[in-house]
Amino acid sequence: MKKNLVEFIGTFWLVLGGCGKCNASRRFSKRRHGLLGVSFAFGLTVLTIAYSFGHISGAHLNPAVTIGLWMGGRITSKEILPYIASQVAGGIAAAAVLYIIVTGNGSSIGDFAANGYGEHSPGKYNMLAAIVTEFVMTFMFLLVILGATDEKAPKGFAGIAIGLALTLIHLISIPVTNTSVNPARSISQAVFVGGWALSQLWLFILIPIAGAALAGIVYNYFKSE
Repeated sequence: MKKNLVEFIGTFWLVLGGCGKCNASRRFSKRRHGLLGVSFAFGLTVLTIAYSFGHISGAHLNPAVTIGLWMGGRITSKEILPYIASQVAGGIAAAAVLYIIVTGNGSSIGDFAANGYGEHSPGKYNMLAAIVTEFVMTFMFLLVILGATDEKAPKGFAGIAIGLALTLIHLISIPVTNTSVNPARSISQAVFVGGWALSQLWLFILIPIAGAALAGIVYNYFKSE
């Protein structure tokens, strides 16, 4: 229960901080400054939770990470569903808080930082571009996580490497999909936006999981050498 609660709180913090910055940028920031700010907001949420609660649950904060770590032999199968349920619940709870805040001045939620492709992509990128982006970014993210948390890696630096990796991923992929690499983050926003966000949600669930699973397989190959 302690691990699941940490995953709930950690994912709550990730969505609150990252998507909260997205919604603030939409109203008050210039586009370039907003891109940089949102990227660092997501990276900082992971960094802070990794160092504060990582020793309890591993600070996955992301169903794709949980599945990738399972494929990499880091967690047992019985941990998967409780972790994922906690992560999705934490993300939705954070989105509910953001909904109250965003609509507090009479504004509509707009796209609410939801992930999308085609006309709902920030840069109007098509579905294939979105699939490639989400797959490759999640694949690389999991390789960084698996490598940084390996027993042979330098101790005490995993949180920095993982947080900066997520920052870089957002800098690259926000224009394409608004950056998911995390099904819990995508689900939490789509639930409140509805319509187009729910119809495109399949991509932001299946593709990050596929990229993470492949990373787990690839890292096991490195470990076998």
